[in-house]
Amino acid sequence: MRRIAEDIAGRRRTRETTFLVTGGTGFIGSHIAAHLLEQGHAVVLLCRGGGRLTAPMRVERIMDWFGLGKAQQARLEVVEGSLEKPDLGLDRERYDVLARKTDEIIHCAASTSFSERKRPEAETANVAGAKNVLALAARGACAFFHHVSTAYVAGDRTGECAEEFVETTRFLNVYEETKHRAERLALDACRDAGIRLNIYRPSIIHGDSRTGRSLRFSGLYYPLKSLVFLRDLYNRDLQENGGEKARAMGVTRGKNSALHMPIRIEKCGDGSLNLIPVDHFVQAFAAIMEDCLEGDIFHIVSKRPKTIEDLIEFSGRYFGVEGIRTAGPEDFRRKPRSGLESLFGGYISLYLPYMNDKRTFVNEKAAAILRKRSLSCPDFDYQALSRCMRYALSVDWGKKLYSIKDREHESAHSKASCVPGACLHGADEQLQERPL
Repeated sequence: MRRIAEDIAGRRRTRETTFLVTGGTGFIGSHIAAHLLEQGHAVVLLCRGGGRLTAPMRVERIMDWFGLGKAQQARLEVVEGSLEKPDLGLDRERYDVLARKTDEIIHCAASTSFSERKRPEAETANVAGAKNVLALAARGACAFFHHVSTAYVAGDRTGECAEEFVETTRFLNVYEETKHRAERLALDACRDAGIRLNIYRPSIIHGDSRTGRSLRFSGLYYPLKSLVFLRDLYNRDLQENGGEKARAMGVTRGKNSALHMPIRIEKCGDGSLNLIPVDHFVQAFAAIMEDCLEGDIFHIVSKRPKTIEDLIEFSGRYFGVEGIRTAGPEDFRRKPRSGLESLFGGYISLYLPYMNDKRTFVNEKAAAILRKRSLSCPDFDYQALSRCMRYALSVDWGKKLYSIKDREHESAHSKASCVPGACLHGADEQLQERPL
């Protein structure tokens, strides 16, 4: 028989709860795991090895990044397995022990690739993986299943999206579709097994609002990384090669040494980009988990989304670039894309729908809980972008996350900064299809 709500709350208060977290080496899962450990909870991370690193080695690097001490890490257990395999890749004895000891599951693991050619990967990770974790929950003593989803399960639509499950068959990409299917699985499985279920739907998550620190540099970061790449490319050409390539693309020196890059970005109507910092997400997650003991669906989003013009102004000011502007579809019909526009457009094509998003996310249920704790989502202004970009550049978009110097710097700030992830080893991929 599953525990009643009072028992769930009581075990959490006395730190008797064992949380199983999936995706613990990813962006969201690692932040949630670190938060639970800091609060004195026992945490089991189910994860795979990667490359030359075993699962415990990967987890140790991440916990060091958060600056967690030995006492906190002593409450952490790492189980090397795979969500995509039957019984999570464990032998039956280990599987049954894990099922019996797990009080609550926080399912964060997901593939955020959304190109159609990666459908098999997304379906295996997001649908089959969720099904396997739900099977573990049903087999054992799990009393509460916390499913980290995405606000974009709303699919290809416009207007208000409610904090409820709405059946739909139209999506912008395979990521949205598979996360929607995973929610359906969670709702059905938890109902049948008598397990309480919270579904948490964040919008696009970026680095810490106060420090800019992040473990992932896709989503918001990738279009800006592409802009910096082109800026540096043409700056070098102007400085070292007489600017022949730059002139061919219409790139010149602008005002105050800025680089003038004539790029139009297509804008369709009044869309915007909904951004939240990772520290706000974790704080909101913890508040909802504590307050809602019967199960529900919550949007964790910003009530002040940003327009493409906002991002152009912030990034142009920070990176010393001018000449970028928005244009409607009719403008491109009158004047075809230039070579530079086609080049940059190819980089950001996967992200453009989220920069022109016409979905608005109702968050009355989440907001009611957050108000009681005086929690509100920080605005993504120029200073927020500056902090995120300063950190991203300091670690070379993730390539230097674990250098000795960087780890010492991060440890010094960890206490202040800890509160759809990506694999740590994928931060320097040439093209990341991970917007959310």
